[in-house]
Amino acid sequence: MTLFKGYRRTDGKVGIRNHVLLLPTVVCANQVVNRIQQQVPGTVAIPHQHGCSQVGDDKERTHQVLVGMGKNPNVGAVLIVSLGCEVMKADQIRDEIRETGKPVIWLDIQYEGGSVKTIQKGIDSARKLVMDIQQIPKEDISLSEIIVGVKCGGSDSTSGLCSNPALGKASDLIISEGGCIVMGETTEIIGAEHIVAEKAVSDDIRHKLYSYVERFEKEIERMGVDMRGGNPSPGNIEGGLSSIEEKSLGCISKAGTSPLQGVVEYAQSIPGKGYYFMDSPGNDIECVSGMAAAGVQVVCFTTGRGTPTGNPILPVIKITGNELTGKRMNDNIDMDISSVLQGKETLDQAGKRIFDEIVDISSGSLTKAEILGHQEFSINRIGISL
Repeated sequence: MTLFKGYRRTDGKVGIRNHVLLLPTVVCANQVVNRIQQQVPGTVAIPHQHGCSQVGDDKERTHQVLVGMGKNPNVGAVLIVSLGCEVMKADQIRDEIRETGKPVIWLDIQYEGGSVKTIQKGIDSARKLVMDIQQIPKEDISLSEIIVGVKCGGSDSTSGLCSNPALGKASDLIISEGGCIVMGETTEIIGAEHIVAEKAVSDDIRHKLYSYVERFEKEIERMGVDMRGGNPSPGNIEGGLSSIEEKSLGCISKAGTSPLQGVVEYAQSIPGKGYYFMDSPGNDIECVSGMAAAGVQVVCFTTGRGTPTGNPILPVIKITGNELTGKRMNDNIDMDISSVLQGKETLDQAGKRIFDEIVDISSGSLTKAEILGHQEFSINRIGISL
């Protein structure tokens, strides 16, 4: 049994980081939250462009993502900042996050008397929360408690040949330890969805997966857009990918060979162990944010052309199979496994190296995205603004 050093939360879940999350309920609270973060080390913020002028499923999605971010086990405490007149219900967000047992403080800008007063009170509140969660000890935790998101972005020909299948080997190792793997990007299983569906453990799961793909394709058709115009992207094409089918065949190898245990909506909590698929866009930031809201603790992100992005509460491990990218973007790349393409290492050996990196990062080692302060966050939208 493989162990790592983590934080056991009151609700029994396990975090690999111990953040105080500064959570604005609406775009109008972003600047206040940013100022608090600047003054209080140990906090992370998730400024976003939503929270008002939303209705129906779109409003519910924003609510679900904000609550999910607060509930993520990498978060030890939460400071919510609202404006006071937005469609998001700050008290509901607070109450749902409190179900985890973690401390939550809520400040309202209109009630406190404006930005300056809220910033002052927020700094005091955030400092108290940081001090409180610093008392939480690390303990030995089984790797069966880990949920790993597998994601790719800036793909090129080396992604499907090297980094994605190597990550698939690591995924199999994680699941063999009793852990969980979550693959997203509905856009990037198109053309290969039948291969993913064949792994489903039931007809219901298989049909649900197909329904997600069909729903996306109908929305693209409704917009009058040719999928080939945006996916593969210009960078993908320049990197040697010729079609969405070719890209998808490489993409799906990240999940390894395990059976598909379930499929979930964007940002929906992962209900079990093993391999799960989350309906989500190919957009890197939106996909990883959805994984974070679903309870994922760490993301492995393969890239051929290179990308610097991270996440406020999740360590994002960057893996490349492109030797040139590994050298050119050394500031951002955590693992260069181009040795596989050079015949110096097998996919199994590279997969074991990725597995070991996951364990190391889960125990507290920092990714390059964390060191550089990359905290990108974005909520996938459904509807129009009013």
